Amino acid sequence: MKRRIRSGSVLVFSLVSYLCSSSAFYLPGLAPVSFCENDKGGEDCQTVIQLFVNRLDSVESVLPYEYDVFDFCKDDKETRPSENLGQVLFGERIESSPYKVSFKQDVKCKKVCTQTYKKGDKENAAKLDFLKMGMQLNYQHHWIIDNMPVTWCYDVEDGQKYCNPGFPIGCLVTLDGRAKDACVINSEFNKKNTFYVFNHVDIKITYHSGAQEGWRGARLVAATLEPKSFTQADENNPSCEGGSPMEVPGVFENDVSIVYTYSVTFEENNSIKWASRWDYILVSMPHTNIQWFSIMNSLVIVLFLSGMVAMIMLRTLHKDIARYNQVDQADLIKLPPTQKSSVLYEDAQEESGWKQVHGDVFRPPRKGMLLSVFLGQGTQIFIMTFITLFLACLGFLSPANRGALMTCAVVLWVLLGTPAGYVSARLYKTFGGEKWKTNVLLTALLCPGIVFADFFLMNLILWVEGSSAAIPFGTLVAILALWFGISVPLTFIGAYFGFKKAAIEQPVRTNQIPRQIPEQSFFTKPSPGIVMGGILPFGCIFIQLFFILNSIWSHQMYYMFGFLFLVFIILLITCSEATILLCYFHLCAEDYHWWWRSFLTSGFTAVYLFVYAVHYFFSKLQIVGAASTILYFGYTMIMVLIFFLFTGTIGFFACFWFVNKIYSVVKVD
Repeated sequence: MKRRIRSGSVLVFSLVSYLCSSSAFYLPGLAPVSFCENDKGGEDCQTVIQLFVNRLDSVESVLPYEYDVFDFCKDDKETRPSENLGQVLFGERIESSPYKVSFKQDVKCKKVCTQTYKKGDKENAAKLDFLKMGMQLNYQHHWIIDNMPVTWCYDVEDGQKYCNPGFPIGCLVTLDGRAKDACVINSEFNKKNTFYVFNHVDIKITYHSGAQEGWRGARLVAATLEPKSFTQADENNPSCEGGSPMEVPGVFENDVSIVYTYSVTFEENNSIKWASRWDYILVSMPHTNIQWFSIMNSLVIVLFLSGMVAMIMLRTLHKDIARYNQVDQADLIKLPPTQKSSVLYEDAQEESGWKQVHGDVFRPPRKGMLLSVFLGQGTQIFIMTFITLFLACLGFLSPANRGALMTCAVVLWVLLGTPAGYVSARLYKTFGGEKWKTNVLLTALLCPGIVFADFFLMNLILWVEGSSAAIPFGTLVAILALWFGISVPLTFIGAYFGFKKAAIEQPVRTNQIPRQIPEQSFFTKPSPGIVMGGILPFGCIFIQLFFILNSIWSHQMYYMFGFLFLVFIILLITCSEATILLCYFHLCAEDYHWWWRSFLTSGFTAVYLFVYAVHYFFSKLQIVGAASTILYFGYTMIMVLIFFLFTGTIGFFACFWFVNKIYSVVKVD
């Protein structure tokens, strides 16, 4: 298990966003590790710097693999640090490496091991083919020193430097002579149909000395490397300067020996503080200006919607309520019968629009059971998302705390079964439902069951492909134990209190006979309204969505949780206002079926999310292979379902509050 396992509001949010996306995001309470030279070590100062290796991944494949699968040099005394649930779910597999580093002890071209592949040996041929597949699909190493990624920094366009938290296994020059990916860094990589292995790394470790600041030893503030390729004439006396690159022919016709070597240098830099040591990685990701553009774009949409809603509330709706309530019943009694009938006739003529349906607006919806279940699950997801983003904004779920984001989300979801059960039961009782046992079971099992079934099928594919992202059986059992042992009982407890409470009292009585709905125009029919309802919320998030998808599928670090939290609040406001606006238009058209429509109007944003994910797959990714394609769309469907429940719940409760509010201030006979 251990192994696998929103004037002022805008200002406030802008400040939160800035603080949460600035360099001081580092995990609060994470203690730095001090390092000393060999003869000055002690309990409070380590002399050995452990270099860990992680799973290898690729932008051309969804399948990550463990380090050992590629037949690299192994550590004789292999150890694995404890991995949390989030790390296991993300497919991280961290283990010790054979690269030995001691503080301030430079290493010059030291041999690690030699891997030999004999012609005619099927096992050796399979290993070499898998290594070549890794180079062809541009699989990347991910090494870790002092809980910090070892980065490969290189120059890009406009003289900027980009630091990649990974480096490639090697590269391929294709049959048409085109140098692919990392092969462009060396002009000697020019033979057709040839693979070039990066079998040497120059590691540079930068440290901050504590002598001037009163603490013992030094702290590591950067770890970078440069991958190189060398053919060794004498593996016992390797040379890491000049020489020809290490070639692996496309066709395995002769024995191949790959000698892996490394060099280590140390550099002191007291201008970099330990708390901001990730800055050189994150600053090289030029996303901040785009993020602010996204926020301004979203704020314009919110201001537009707020203006529309304000116009309805302050003008149209206010006039409606004033007109509906202008004839007091006490005044009618004092009038002569002929005048009274005239006033009542005029009032009836004026009574139109949304007041006409007051006797049907709270009629229970069809399939109220399913709607209540969706709303219970949506409430659970909403609270989980809010708390997770808030903690991430404070810095507790930063990239330095590996797997913490996913672990936090899963644990919160498990512990939030009570509000899910309560909301579902209370609404189901309000709808007049009596099958409370079915309601509780569906709330606890339906949506989580769909997610788990999808996840399990994806896991089967990962198992078959031998990927490190395959969740071990023990972890699956642990997830099921969390679900059935904690989440389900908490859902039952919440449902008990929900059913024990009285049904939500409606402001107007419901007629026994349903009112006939007049013929609707095209724009007030359900489908066009639902389709239009998701456009504006999606417009608020699509830029942020691009970075989220990049972090998941292109293996880029996501750290601007302040921006994400601000977009979360904007999405909340936009979904609410768009749903209220369309709900009012439909009630004015005397269509009182608003329950499901309010949920689906904002929930349709998830459909646009799916369409964008399809566009992202074909335009931004270079994923190849049936397994990777199935995995991409399988995991995307889980995201879409969760987002559907989340946005639908926001729209429903906003509309529920609006409808209750307007009918509670109207005098109804």
